[in-house]
Amino acid sequence: MDTILTIKQSLANRVRKRRKEIKLSQFMLAEKSQVSLGSIKRFERSGEISLSSLLRIAVILGYEADFNQLFVRKNYQNLDEIINAK
Repeated sequence: MDTILTIKQSLANRVRKRRKEIKLSQFMLAEKSQVSLGSIKRFERSGEISLSSLLRIAVILGYEADFNQLFVRKNYQNLDEIINAK
């Protein structure tokens, strides 16, 4: 099972990779997202960021729809629930 730290680091790495894929510097991402440059640097280094700032970054990188999928998956208690859901 992943820890909070590994999840944050993995997310920060994916954001950094996407930012570089679309050829945005940290400075340009900060300007476009209206998130401070320091916050972006800290996020890419440590994974620490506010939810509002992360959402702003996601919009600029084209991943805002991913947030709509958080916490929507049903956790089934047994096989019968899975079968009956279909």
